[in-house]
Amino acid sequence: MNASDHPATLLAPQEVSLDVLREKYAKGEETGIADVRRRVARALAALEPEHQRAEREAQFLWAQEQGFVPAGRINSAAGLGLQATLINCFVQPVGDSISGMDGDLPGIYTALAEAAETMRRGGGVGYDFSAIRPMGSKVRGTRSRASGPVSYMEVFDASCRTVESAGARRGAQMGVLRIDHPDIERFIAAKDEGGLTNFNISVGVTDDFMEAVEADELFHLVHQAEPGEEDMATACRLDDGRWSYRQVRARDLWDKIIASTYDHAEPGVLFVDRMNLENNLWYAEDLHATNPCGEQPLPAYGCCDLGSVNLTAFVLDPFGANPGFDFERMCEVAAVAVRMLDLVLDATEWPLPQQAAESQAKRRVGLGFLGLGSALVMLGLRYDSEEGRAMAARIAETLRDAAYATSVQLAREKGPFPLFDAEQYLDGEFTARLPEWLREAIRLYGIRNSHLLSIAPTGTISLAFADNASNGIEPPYAWTYQRKKRMADGTMRSYAVEDHAWRLYRQMGHATDRLPPQFVTALEMRAIDHLRMVQAVQPFIDTAISKTVNVPEDYPFEDFRDLYSQAWHAGLKGLATYRPNTVLGSVLSTQAAASRDEPPAASPPLPDDDPLRKRFERRPLGELESVTSKIEYATQEGRKSAYLTVSFIRTDGVHDGKRVEIERPFEFFMPSNQRTGGQQWITASMRLLSMVARAGGPIARALADMRDVVWEKGPVRCGHLTREDGTQVPVYHDSEVAAIAFMLQRILIRRGFLDTWGNQVPVPELARSLETRMCARGEGPVPDAQPLPPTSAGALPSVAGAKCPECGARALRKVDGCTRCDECHYVGECG
Repeated sequence: MNASDHPATLLAPQEVSLDVLREKYAKGEETGIADVRRRVARALAALEPEHQRAEREAQFLWAQEQGFVPAGRINSAAGLGLQATLINCFVQPVGDSISGMDGDLPGIYTALAEAAETMRRGGGVGYDFSAIRPMGSKVRGTRSRASGPVSYMEVFDASCRTVESAGARRGAQMGVLRIDHPDIERFIAAKDEGGLTNFNISVGVTDDFMEAVEADELFHLVHQAEPGEEDMATACRLDDGRWSYRQVRARDLWDKIIASTYDHAEPGVLFVDRMNLENNLWYAEDLHATNPCGEQPLPAYGCCDLGSVNLTAFVLDPFGANPGFDFERMCEVAAVAVRMLDLVLDATEWPLPQQAAESQAKRRVGLGFLGLGSALVMLGLRYDSEEGRAMAARIAETLRDAAYATSVQLAREKGPFPLFDAEQYLDGEFTARLPEWLREAIRLYGIRNSHLLSIAPTGTISLAFADNASNGIEPPYAWTYQRKKRMADGTMRSYAVEDHAWRLYRQMGHATDRLPPQFVTALEMRAIDHLRMVQAVQPFIDTAISKTVNVPEDYPFEDFRDLYSQAWHAGLKGLATYRPNTVLGSVLSTQAAASRDEPPAASPPLPDDDPLRKRFERRPLGELESVTSKIEYATQEGRKSAYLTVSFIRTDGVHDGKRVEIERPFEFFMPSNQRTGGQQWITASMRLLSMVARAGGPIARALADMRDVVWEKGPVRCGHLTREDGTQVPVYHDSEVAAIAFMLQRILIRRGFLDTWGNQVPVPELARSLETRMCARGEGPVPDAQPLPPTSAGALPSVAGAKCPECGARALRKVDGCTRCDECHYVGECG
């Protein structure tokens, strides 16, 4: 039976499916699925030899009509000539240096720029932040202390929030930290207060750690960087040259992870040793992180080129007396799908040359499936039964063999991937499980793609192209429900949505008031049955599976913790769970939709309703109020001057149930020639501050962090503080960047956005301040912050004392038993 003969073809499209298709995938004059499919088929066929193109285009269109659904980026950008990538997700390496290269890894701000470019082109990014030295550790080059990986994740978070992805797709990120990193507890708690909203986070858990948990042993938290004074009391140097910062009881640390996941659904867990053990390229790369949804463990600059077969399209006689599954037709479709995904690697625009090189060396693709839960229902099988798992495993095994056989054929036609080594490749854990006929074919002809299989989440493409068949490997969430979707104008809209299998069952004339036993939803089955489905399918998937284990709100904590231990023992590569609670929102709701005439129920304000956190994607038309301040400062190199400009924007929102209007900074600017290293970093800092400001990020914290920046050229004198007795004292800073941050703080303090100590002023006070300013007519300009006069030589004299805690000068000395500052006359400890 062809797809056109399937009973599902009688179903009219759902409104939500049409809206998602038109919003995300249909371009220009395209109005339906057929238009998108033709564009994708034509774009990929154009890369084949000219005499094959017409045949290939027809073949590619047929495969899509029969059930192949390319990933979202392919459907949204293929054939349009955009500077947007067709690849969904990437992994970005991050080193420990601020810029440049840290060995083979890009420095933090270099990685930030690369990630921003990737997200701008439409890709999501995963990172392993474990190379970044722990908070408080020594930074010898600047004689300072490190702020730790979590602080830099906040910068990446603000960047992601601001960068608009191509095709209206907002950036997605995965942050990973190894379980043995000394900052692991800070990382686990990083999202407790609502931070890192543009990150999924996962802990990279090792077998050594899990063995320590089971044996109730102590576990070393280690790093290459030398600890600071606060950690030195518990630190020791290990035989491999790394520092052990301290030892913790493994079970206590494990319980912190589980408790956070129980309450907040994060962090997820990645079993990194299993990821590497099962890696086909175990001989050529190390895996430390995954893409944002976890279905692709990837090396540095690795990508995932994804597509799925819609399993519901291959169900024969759905809900009939003898339903079956068309394995032969699925293999035919899978063979064409692998060829199409291989061509995507040549068709795409790569955000970075490193990504292009990585892809061409290995040619990873990820063919998976969607609609497993719906297909099992149509076959009369319960998702949580042995029969359901056996069918899923058979489908995955058949898909594996078809994909690998096609890739061998492509290798005969176009050549194997460049890093292919037959003996080492076939010595892998996964390839050892391939049938002997496939192993022999690979040995003789090679294979085109290093990896071929991945089961990704397919939420929007399931809606747009598969009539809301169940997502990826997941069971149906509910048979009918409301789906909230953010519209282009920022408002939320609710749709009535029906599961594909339920719709088909009803369309075929069956009563839906008493459903047969196979109609079981995600929340109606035991958590262990979610886990067992992954366990059944994972042996046939060479990368990974994105799967959420749903548990009820009253699920016992001890049982919840045991799920993760069982996942490790089962050899899974990771685990993510979801337990409903009052902290986490939900995109899907099974409650009936409210009447359009019914007033909406009161609910907590969304982040976009908070006037301090509201995002601005771009500068509005027209003028903004601005403050420009000329500043002077003195360094060891002489006297310098600069202009600082801060633009402000008025924004309204909700606070304590009331609408308020406030003013907040919107842009920071400092003209410079950008030719010196210092000027480059100041310019970069202005851009990052503007990015944080537009994204509704923590300006006060960002400026405080800038004031901690240190350079090797000695102190910078800039600005003054006024004591209670009215006397003014100069202020010394550890770098030009720190001095600029101090003067920006002064502007925001005088404007009323920060308090005297540089902390964020609460929303009610900001609202009152704006009202006062609006009522005052003829308001004068904000006075400039004036530094004290420089020395006669125009440069600071050399000083060699300790740093003064009040003015920052390196002029603190011991005088008559007391510590005194030669610059501001601060008196400290005596005795």
